Amino acid sequence: MEVIVLRPGQGRPIDLGGFQMSVKATAIDTGGAFSLLEANEPPGFGPPLHIHHDAAEAFYILDGEYVIFLEGREVSCPAGSFVFIPAGIQHGFRVGNAASRKLIFYTPAAMVGYFDDLSAAIA
Repeated sequence: MEVIVLRPGQGRPIDLGGFQMSVKATAIDTGGAFSLLEANEPPGFGPPLHIHHDAAEAFYILDGEYVIFLEGREVSCPAGSFVFIPAGIQHGFRVGNAASRKLIFYTPAAMVGYFDDLSAAIA
């Protein structure tokens, strides 16, 4: 492993059609310990409820606001909020009324390949 320093706006881009992600760290970069992405998402965007069986997921909200769905409850999370979701927990989210931005942390490292494949499929 090597030291990683990324300045604002740096990282490998992933184009997902309606929004962009930026890869900050992958399994290769961290020895499998974690992966880190930044997501810039449009108002109202959100995936269906889902479960990550092999990795925990965490969000740190940088800008805007998200509604996070966790085990039957909704939690409003403005900028500065942190959410940790252990592996095996059903969850989802919806972006609020304005474009929003968050860091997404997976441990152990996961999901970068999934987002790469999704980007290729919609290209």
